[in-house]
Amino acid sequence: MKIVLVIPAYNEEEHIRSLIVSCQLMGYRDIVVVDDGSTDSTARIAQNAGTIVLSHVINRGVGAATQTGLRAAQLLGADITVTIDADGQHQARDIKKLVDALIEHKKDVVIGSRFLQHGNEIPWLRKFFNSIANIITFFLAGIYLTDTQSGLKAFSKKALELIQITANGYEFSSEIIREAQYYRLRIEEVSASVVYTPYSLSKGQNLATGITTIFKLIIRTIMR
Repeated sequence: MKIVLVIPAYNEEEHIRSLIVSCQLMGYRDIVVVDDGSTDSTARIAQNAGTIVLSHVINRGVGAATQTGLRAAQLLGADITVTIDADGQHQARDIKKLVDALIEHKKDVVIGSRFLQHGNEIPWLRKFFNSIANIITFFLAGIYLTDTQSGLKAFSKKALELIQITANGYEFSSEIIREAQYYRLRIEEVSASVVYTPYSLSKGQNLATGITTIFKLIIRTIMR
C-alpha cells in the first residue's frame, strides 16, 4: 500500500526539514512538498531532504498548494494520501492513527481533530474561529465536525479521485468536507496532538485571515 504525504509550504525554511525528517523516521518515504511561491530556501531544503518538490511561481494560497499536492499524489499512484501542515504544529506520529482509521474503519476521509485530543492547549482565537467555521461548514455540507479546519487529513484513493479544490485560501478545508458529502464519501475524525508556538501561531490564521475565511465560507454557503 502506497502512502504519499503532502506538505503545503510557504516560507518554512526554519521547520520544513525537521518535519520531513520526523516523517521519514516514521517510515514514510513518498513525500511531496508544494513550495507555494516561497521567497526563502524552503524548496532547496526540502529537495535536499529527499522529497519531491513542486513549486508555484507565485504564492497562491494553502488551498491551491494542497490541490497541487493531491493531484501529484494521484499521479504517483497513492493508495492513501495524507496532508500535514509545514509549521510543525502536527506530530508525525499521528499520521499512523489517521491511516489506521482509514483502513480499519473503511473510511474515505479521516480528519485529525485537535479538539478530540485531551491536553491540547488551543488559543481561544483559534477555538473561536474554528467553532464558527464548524457551524458554517454544517450549513454548507450538512455534517457537523469538531475540527473542520484541521490541516491533518487522510484520503482514500476514491476520495483523491473525486475531491476537487477550487478555493485558494483557508476555506478549502470546508470545501473538502462539502465535496466529500456531495460524493457520499465516508468521513471520520480521530484525535490528534497539536503544538502551538509563537512561530506556528504567526503562520496560521490570525484575526484578519480568520474573518476573511469566515466571510468566504458564508458567501459559498449563500451561493450553494
